[in-house]
Amino acid sequence: MEACRMEGESKEKLASVSSLVTVFENSRTPGAASRVCKLEIEHHCPGGRAPPPAEPWKEPNLGETLQGSEPRMVSRRYLSSLKNKLSSGTWRKSCQPGTDPGLGTQEPEEKRIVQELLETEKAYVARLHLLDQVFFQELLREARASKAFPEDVVRLIFSNISSIYQFHAQFFLPELQRRLDDWTATPRIGDVIQKLAPFLKMYSEYVKNFERAAELLASWTDKSAPFQEVITRIQSSEASSSLTLQHHMLEPVQRIPRYELLLKEYVQKLPAQAPDRADAQKALDMIFLAAQHSNAAITEMERLQDLWDVYQRLGLEDDIVDPSNTLLREGPVLKISFRRSDPMERYLFLFNNMLLYCIPKVIQVGAQFQVRTRIDVAGMKVRELTDAEFPHSFLVSGKQRTLELQARSQEEMISWIQACQAAIDQIEKRNETFKAAVQGPEGDTQEQEQLQSEELGLRAPQWVRDKMVTMCMRCWEPFNALTRRRHHCRACGYVVCAKCSDYRTELKYDGNRPNRVCFHCYTFLTGNVLREDKEDKKRGILEDMRAHTSVPLLGYQVTAGTQADPRVFQLQQSGQLYTFKAETEELRDRWVKAMERAASGWSPRGPSDGDLSD
Repeated sequence: MEACRMEGESKEKLASVSSLVTVFENSRTPGAASRVCKLEIEHHCPGGRAPPPAEPWKEPNLGETLQGSEPRMVSRRYLSSLKNKLSSGTWRKSCQPGTDPGLGTQEPEEKRIVQELLETEKAYVARLHLLDQVFFQELLREARASKAFPEDVVRLIFSNISSIYQFHAQFFLPELQRRLDDWTATPRIGDVIQKLAPFLKMYSEYVKNFERAAELLASWTDKSAPFQEVITRIQSSEASSSLTLQHHMLEPVQRIPRYELLLKEYVQKLPAQAPDRADAQKALDMIFLAAQHSNAAITEMERLQDLWDVYQRLGLEDDIVDPSNTLLREGPVLKISFRRSDPMERYLFLFNNMLLYCIPKVIQVGAQFQVRTRIDVAGMKVRELTDAEFPHSFLVSGKQRTLELQARSQEEMISWIQACQAAIDQIEKRNETFKAAVQGPEGDTQEQEQLQSEELGLRAPQWVRDKMVTMCMRCWEPFNALTRRRHHCRACGYVVCAKCSDYRTELKYDGNRPNRVCFHCYTFLTGNVLREDKEDKKRGILEDMRAHTSVPLLGYQVTAGTQADPRVFQLQQSGQLYTFKAETEELRDRWVKAMERAASGWSPRGPSDGDLSD
């Protein structure tokens, strides 16, 4: 008799699993799935009674709508702490079974864990019901009726949530309930969990689709009023508990790690000789593999939430918002101006594909920053600058613009350079290109005085600062405030006079718009040969094409001559040392006298003070 009974139970379980497979095969087909589901419910529930359904969703009315409250968004803090909660088990404090503490202490530890598993499973099935039977079905009905948004979009958002709901509501939850009811005769759940394991591939599909689903949900909520209206109406209902659809969609992602934690504790509480120990350990190993995918999805959702926060601070500009972007670094810097002497406060956002150069808004209502320039990482170059006046400065050169920036410390400058270079290397690796030749040192004339011919007009140049030159870098005429003012060539960055920059040509880095250029760049870029209106002038030894650096002399100590070479003289202050060499000793003496006067703050008062210029 006993053998017959066990054989009957085995056949019943086999039939249950077989019918379950049929449910999943037909879950995508309307009508067929519902018929199989009805048979499955009747099979699992004697007397044809279905398990208690989740709380049915109703149209909200004034009595059940939460007055003055909005659906709570999935916060970044919630996402960042979710993984810690899953690993520590603190999430269980809010979902302990409602049993009397005095009675609970009389139950075996392993049974109380199974009771907790059952209670949380009931709450989980209720959330799945809300996702599948309410959100999913209501949006499908609206799509068919109004044609305001495609049905395929709805199906992509919810992925295979119907299969997951049917599995848990019609198979796993009833199995857990029956096993707990018959715990005295069959104190084990390892075999039940093992039945669950083959169907965990459904969660892999859901998790892989999760990022795409979040993108579609955000996109169609913005572009379709009927779509948004359905979601808002359901979110305002009592069944939704004032939580957003995004919040509910996280439930399946979180569920597998929770199974892992409960089952791990169950195995630890089992006696050494418990009959369920081997099955429970095998089930735990199966669950562990599936949990890794869910943890990865939570990390991805956290990344998207951080990205969304950044976009809100930038004012949600359409050409910047892109879920595929990754924020690498952000922070304040100083912009070194080519005209002003004091740097200006700016803010940088470095993504995997672009660098945003922003200006902080004085009145931060809505957006906190205004994007001034977007520089593509592809083709960008970055290097340290050697400048005594602006320490910790570095150069970012891109196709759209070239910036001279100053960090707050040497460590911060190095960190920015490394972050930018890492992004550049990643872009080059992905595009399967080779890095360009190593850039020369700061004093390299080839790089400092002109762009490589193949880059002229294709990349924004580094502008020479106004104070670095005293004469036009093309015709060598001295500048003055009235008749010969400074201008910048937009192709090479040189400081030139109005006559030498009275030309315009299209530059690719500026969208092929006409820009002011010097005659040298105009000739190179257009091929037009210009007649020289005047003879070339030879530059003397003291005529500057471009200053290497600018040194404020006040407070410096001037020393003249060494035994090795009497023509050498030096400037020294606070660890800074500059060494110069004149052509003759007499010229050295004149330079030393002039620098000593400047370092002491002396200024000439009349013609009798003498002229030390060459």
